[in-house]
Amino acid sequence: MPADLVRELLTQSLKAWAVAGGVERDGEGVLVIGQNGKSIRIDPAQHPMFRWTVSVDSRKRGAVSLVAVLRQVREVLDPGHAGQRIRVAVAPLVPPS
Repeated sequence: MPADLVRELLTQSLKAWAVAGGVERDGEGVLVIGQNGKSIRIDPAQHPMFRWTVSVDSRKRGAVSLVAVLRQVREVLDPGHAGQRIRVAVAPLVPPS
């Protein structure tokens, strides 16, 4: 997925979560998010098992999908948020009667 689309997804996610912060790309195509002194780097992973590496301070964690990246970002920027499991499916909004 192109880095500009990932940047836009993260930007819109911060807005939806009502979490202050910004998303930028650096010269290496790395996404950086900052809020209240927190910096999160999101890089394409070098490990074949993961697609992304999320770095906070000196800690690095692998993420297998953008959903996992979003979850990790939310945990850092909004630690009081109670996460929930969701299912995404293709279906009509209102079941037929």
